[in-house]
Amino acid sequence: MPVTVLFQGDSITDAARDRDRPDDLGHGYAAFAAAGLADGRTALNRGTAGDRIVDLRARWDADTLAHRPALVSVLIGVNDTWRHYDSGLPSPADTWEKEYDDLLVRLRAHCAPRLVLIEPFLVPVTAEQWTWREDLDPRIHAVRRLAAQHGALLLAADGLLNQAARTAGDPALIAADGVHPTELGHRLLADAWLQLVREAADPGTAAFVRPADRAPEGASEGASEGASGGAPGGAAFRPRGR
Repeated sequence: MPVTVLFQGDSITDAARDRDRPDDLGHGYAAFAAAGLADGRTALNRGTAGDRIVDLRARWDADTLAHRPALVSVLIGVNDTWRHYDSGLPSPADTWEKEYDDLLVRLRAHCAPRLVLIEPFLVPVTAEQWTWREDLDPRIHAVRRLAAQHGALLLAADGLLNQAARTAGDPALIAADGVHPTELGHRLLADAWLQLVREAADPGTAAFVRPADRAPEGASEGASEGASGGAPGGAAFRPRGR
């Protein structure tokens, strides 16, 4: 039986993956992180551009439970905020948290995988985007609560990427539109994901990734240089959809 690591989420996870190739990992953090997995682990990317929590719920059985993954990584939430501001679509944070919790309860009952929950994040590049924090911040806190309730690892991506934006001197070097990471932003996420799993207190979780001194070349290279202002990592990644 293959040991499956499943990356789930919206366009940030999707990262322009080829839907006609089920094994395609896209061009973002999921692909970079997958390069650092230990031998015998198979990575799947089922991120879908544009997804809100209601969309993820609609495909949870087919795109998550059906694969019986041993580890599931989830990043969802920014589209619930974005659609509130550009389309007036409601997604109250308390309802959102309950729906997210229901998905995790069902998943754990189905195959009891190890979990990595990634905070939704926003790296504002416009004055208007700062107003989005009022809607997004409660979702970030919800993910922190859910990680504690479900014994999941928590990747605190919002602080990570905003700190990197200040270090780089320009938030667009991390997320060109404030939402979708550049190559540098994706590599920072992948670095943090691999370190988080590698340093997990549970040895069984840590075993999902290679030790740092055995990570393949290119798995997460370039992030530290780019965070200091290097140009290659700042190239804009153009996602499909939102």
